[in-house]
Amino acid sequence: MRLVRRGVRRCVNWRAALRSRLDAGMATAEYAVGTIAACAFAAVLYRVVTSGAVTSALQSVIQKALDAQF
Repeated sequence: MRLVRRGVRRCVNWRAALRSRLDAGMATAEYAVGTIAACAFAAVLYRVVTSGAVTSALQSVIQKALDAQF
């Protein structure tokens, strides 16, 4: 019975090792997709912040903060 259990464990360990080797390249692909998504989000955020309405709103908020009486 011990030999059967030991053989099953070795088989399971071998499969896990093989699976981990097959997924080794996934981390690089995930980083690439994450980097592209972050760049796209930054581009959209830049377009929103530099639009006329947002720029004037930010300027008015900053002006009110600088004109505040202490």
